Amino acid sequence: MRRADLLDRLRQTPRWDVLVIGGGATGLGCAVDAASRGYSTLLLEAHDFAKGTSSRSTKLVHGGVRYLAQGRIGLVHEALAERALLLANAPHLVHPQRFVVPLYRQWDRLQLGVGLAAYDWLAGAHSLGASRPLSVEETRRALPGVREDGLVGGIAYMDARFDDARLAITLMRTVLDLGGLALNRLPLTGLRHEGGHVVGVDAQDAESGEAFALSARVVINAAGVWADAIRRLDDPTSTAQLNPSQGVHIVLDRDFLPGDAALLVPRTDDGRVLFIIPWQGKLLLGTTDTPRPDIPLEPRPLDGEVDFILATAARYLRRKPHRSDIRSQFAGLRPLIGGSGNTSSLSREHVIQVSPSGLVSVAGGKWTTYRCMGEETIDRAAAVACLPARPCRTRSLVLHGSPASPSEDVFGTDRPKVDTLPGAGRQLHPALSLSEAEVRFAAREEQARNVEDVLARRHRALFVDATAAIEAAPAVAAILAEELGWDAECTREMTEAFHGLAEGFH
Repeated sequence: MRRADLLDRLRQTPRWDVLVIGGGATGLGCAVDAASRGYSTLLLEAHDFAKGTSSRSTKLVHGGVRYLAQGRIGLVHEALAERALLLANAPHLVHPQRFVVPLYRQWDRLQLGVGLAAYDWLAGAHSLGASRPLSVEETRRALPGVREDGLVGGIAYMDARFDDARLAITLMRTVLDLGGLALNRLPLTGLRHEGGHVVGVDAQDAESGEAFALSARVVINAAGVWADAIRRLDDPTSTAQLNPSQGVHIVLDRDFLPGDAALLVPRTDDGRVLFIIPWQGKLLLGTTDTPRPDIPLEPRPLDGEVDFILATAARYLRRKPHRSDIRSQFAGLRPLIGGSGNTSSLSREHVIQVSPSGLVSVAGGKWTTYRCMGEETIDRAAAVACLPARPCRTRSLVLHGSPASPSEDVFGTDRPKVDTLPGAGRQLHPALSLSEAEVRFAAREEQARNVEDVLARRHRALFVDATAAIEAAPAVAAILAEELGWDAECTREMTEAFHGLAEGFH
């Protein structure tokens, strides 16, 4: 699966049934669905798989408790059904997670109890366990480190957590398993039109500069927050459809809230919920919802957003966190559908549109519903292109590497192959689980092309401990130099580029 071999295949296949633009959750979901139906499928990603929003989520596969409070019953029901499919089809990446809501007013017990009972009911046969009230002592045991002053009890319920970037890499590899082709670092330079119809794309390899003229029976725009830009390539007069919102997360050491349960803050000052989730041996806290008129490739948390998360968490934790406690902080942009104003009230549902030229655009949605978004988009795309009608297969499609039973090893059935590579027993940093062999595997099998690809998405070091990631970067660069043929100057430049990026996560 060397990139050179994938590029050779691209050169030899000038025409495809389905061409997908965008290597995030939505685009990968579309490509897996199309390839599983037997359509010749190509996915192009301008940067790296899950480089944008899809690696920066709250790491939850869930129905959305707060969407229930907003009356979005259909969205919640759909997401809970999709949660069950993900738990079955990717048991090495998606895991049940117990949540506890600490209560400081008796009235909240009744109000939240009714809402979570409805959540259980909507899950139906897909339930991971019924919600239940907790006494003060049970809440303390479930949430060691919770603020006890004024605590009147709690409510426990079940949802699921996952590793978003690793799921994206797994989907990319599933596309390849199914006979499709997915390539990163191949940005579009334009759409190809004939007779008023979109018939393909022009793309350029970001590494070599090689140009590709690619034909397709249907082109799908799944570029996330950049989808409007693709729509304008098709029609310069098209109006903006998206209203991006920035969500920020911070990462703290686990000792602020030891134990296995996650904590849900049911209502923050801005009307959202806040999660404190055990993840990767740390605690993930988030998220905010800030309108963002621009769409930078590398958004940075605003000081006010970080302060908001810290202040909210301090009301629920016995030990108040401070900026000096933050191991990493990151921001992601949500491609919300809707107009201006309060982005927290905009829809998380997705929209599929077909332009007069036949460009199929899908926008909105969230990770939990990526599969059904892909199904609906390929149904529409197949009709647009008059492709042979074939049923969706992804409901029961086991994703690449999935073991027969749940596992915490993100490599799943690939682990034996990883462990045969040089350096399987050499840990690259005492604070990280990353081994030399895993870096080699990332380069050979997972299309990692630089230090960031490894430390941000093949491994989650940058999102877990920015300082440790910076310290591990030279070792990672040295291994990649062997695997990818870098000279000393390129190795130095790649290391420095990562250091510059990682400073934004401090």
